[in-house]
Amino acid sequence: MGGNDPHIHVQSKVVHDDATTRNLLASTFGLVGDLPSVVTTGCGLRVPYAMTSPRPDRVTCLACREHARREHLRFSEEVERLSRMAGSTISPAQGKLAADKHRDLARRFSDAEG
Repeated sequence: MGGNDPHIHVQSKVVHDDATTRNLLASTFGLVGDLPSVVTTGCGLRVPYAMTSPRPDRVTCLACREHARREHLRFSEEVERLSRMAGSTISPAQGKLAADKHRDLARRFSDAEG
């Protein structure tokens, strides 16, 4: 972890955001867990959590942007596939909406904004 890295990264588990999970637990159960101070990024570096963002317009590391694009595309395919399975708790229409949201995020990560 270099102290001179000026880039904003994404966490390696970009689709499974720790802050979102933390906020859900806090609002549901009143429990608040600590966020990690250092995380592994999509490009393989370990950086301070404060140097990461799930937002495409904030991420400046090109390798992280590509990682996030791939992960959102992979997740969109998985959601659509699972929503079509018998016994799924979400309908195919709901799965398509969620998949479309992640495809849009993938597109935004691939745009040359970073």
